[in-house]
Amino acid sequence: MTVNDILAVKGRDVTTISPDRTVQEAAVLLAQLGIGALVVTDSFNRIVGILSERDVVRAIGQSGSAALQGSVEALMTKQVTTCHDDQNTRDLLEIMTAGRFRHIPVEKNGFLDGIVSIGDVVKRRLEDVEREAEEIKLYIATG
Repeated sequence: MTVNDILAVKGRDVTTISPDRTVQEAAVLLAQLGIGALVVTDSFNRIVGILSERDVVRAIGQSGSAALQGSVEALMTKQVTTCHDDQNTRDLLEIMTAGRFRHIPVEKNGFLDGIVSIGDVVKRRLEDVEREAEEIKLYIATG
């Protein structure tokens, strides 16, 4: 199973935010949409950062409510790990686990093309394992 297979089911729509917006605006979007991260993009839809709910909580914990008035750019992770739609879920799960990422933007030709969450990857890996188990049972039963 590949990233492309995941995106074929969940879609390629991604909620983005520009780096000049406030952290409060980002927090409102995260809460309203029930999502865990926003990809920060420039006017050409190139990935310039990612802002997660963890980033927001950490900032509030350190600076209190004043953190909400800061810019997304000041808080976002600027060195974003991305993936491509031909990567398999096994490799992606390793990358996400090693980096402790819950969201990875999908990049194509330098532009944002989707996003994959740890939940998406785990769900697909479980489906793969279940399918493999059924194939083994069938093989044993007919062998």
